[in-house]
Amino acid sequence: MTRIAGMAGNRGRNLLNIADRNPGGAELAVVLTTDADAPVLESAAERGIPTEVVPLEDEMSRSEHEEAVLEALSDYEFDLVCLDGYMRILSDTFLDEAPTTLNVHPALLPAFPGMDAWGDAIEAGVSVTGCTVHVVTDATDEDGNVVEDDVDAGPIVTQEPIPVYEGDDEDDLKERVLSECEFRAYPRAVKWFAEGSVDVDLEAGEARSASDSRAGSEATRKTGEVAVDADVATAEGDDHDGLPARRLVSDDRADTLRYGENPHQDAAVYTDYTTDEASVVHADQLNEGAKALSYNNYNDADGALNLIKEFDEPAAAVIKHTNPAGCATADSLAEAYENALSTDAMSAFGGIVALNRECDAATAEQIIDSFKEVVVAPGYTDDALEVLFEKDNLRVLDVGELGDRTERFTEKPLVGGRLVQERDLQSISADDLEVVTEREPTADELETMVFAWQTLKHIKSNGILFADGTETVGIGMGQVSRVDAVRLAAMKADEHAEGKDAEGAVMASDAFFPFPDGIEEAAEAGIEAVIQPGGSVNDEDVIEAADEHGMAMAFTGQRSFRHD
Repeated sequence: MTRIAGMAGNRGRNLLNIADRNPGGAELAVVLTTDADAPVLESAAERGIPTEVVPLEDEMSRSEHEEAVLEALSDYEFDLVCLDGYMRILSDTFLDEAPTTLNVHPALLPAFPGMDAWGDAIEAGVSVTGCTVHVVTDATDEDGNVVEDDVDAGPIVTQEPIPVYEGDDEDDLKERVLSECEFRAYPRAVKWFAEGSVDVDLEAGEARSASDSRAGSEATRKTGEVAVDADVATAEGDDHDGLPARRLVSDDRADTLRYGENPHQDAAVYTDYTTDEASVVHADQLNEGAKALSYNNYNDADGALNLIKEFDEPAAAVIKHTNPAGCATADSLAEAYENALSTDAMSAFGGIVALNRECDAATAEQIIDSFKEVVVAPGYTDDALEVLFEKDNLRVLDVGELGDRTERFTEKPLVGGRLVQERDLQSISADDLEVVTEREPTADELETMVFAWQTLKHIKSNGILFADGTETVGIGMGQVSRVDAVRLAAMKADEHAEGKDAEGAVMASDAFFPFPDGIEEAAEAGIEAVIQPGGSVNDEDVIEAADEHGMAMAFTGQRSFRHD
């Protein structure tokens, strides 16, 4: 366990934040200050942290005071020193005897060193500032005088940026730098040290000149270097590039929205201008007179666009509440849309339409035949726009050329953090499937299996999809029971699908069947082939049930959960 000697000048809020968070298991062994009235003493005592006061006596030299500090700390075991508003420049008298000493400076060094970093940032009119955690190095000459150029010049461990807003004053900025930067960066640096991920070499780096009164001339000092282990988390046994130890994401607010998912929630949309991939955030809304997209429109349109990017053939999808109401590929875009809509035309009312080809007039005529909120496509013919613009409240988005999918990560905000994962870009072919039943799937069934699996990725778990050819027939999504998802898909196929049903269809499941009951339900609905991940302890029973019903079944060896 890493133990810290904290040295503070006043409130010591960074030290207390570290004490409360125990980054990497690190604990404060002692808090020392020069002021017997410093509020940090009471706060530390409330947390059971020992405290020491080493006042600045009259006529006490810098080295004498540092020797007194070392003497006060000699009764404690510690591996790291953390300064927090400690208003004394330290010399080698202390630094040579103490372990690595860190400080946090309220600016992105080397910008704005010194005592008034917040005011200097505002006066300079910068749009971004932040904080820097750095190793403390000697900034004095032989007589103990401060060498200003050497203050805050130690090697940098980590930094954290924040924007400077118009109207910020020094107090506003000071508080935000503390709460949004220092409270993040300082514990991060401590955690790295506690985990043994940091290597400090004060003799490395390029030399720079520094005043040296002992020599009476200019001398040189090494700047020092800090190396942080760039280890990444990977899925064991898989060929992944991994996830970085730290991510910095900076997005700019593109627009405020009328409200969020519900009218009582404020909302805005932010944009990443480095994204090259076709995106609803960057799309042009062609009918400028129509109302702007809502929070839910953006969310649903993004889901719809991601789905139709799966296919090279002309494809159409209708999305409702981020789930597909229907999806299809066909020889023409109009046919693909007709087949997608006919899966569940009732649920598609008020939905989002996505197309992976330029929208033509024939497809546009079908789209406006019932109420839709948004249509997303990589372009429109003039005739198609004339048709679509007949509907005042239909938002028409042109995302431009779809191109390749480039975004690597997806993330889900949590209270107090976020989950980050690699984007699910898995793609299968018929050759990837393991047939496990007595009956082999036909060539048509194999084609349908591949289509169903690529579509299934975009259905909320537990998800079951019935498909015939390259069009959906019935979809059961978001169920807590896989059997219920099968029943829902069957009900949708029998009661809501227009001109098609589950008889002879292929069933896709986003995870394995834990018991044969899901297969029994599918057989009753008329399913003749199944694609699923496999991997259940009851796979043999599930396969046996499929054989009893003359089904063909193939395993993908990979599941396709979507939980958000």
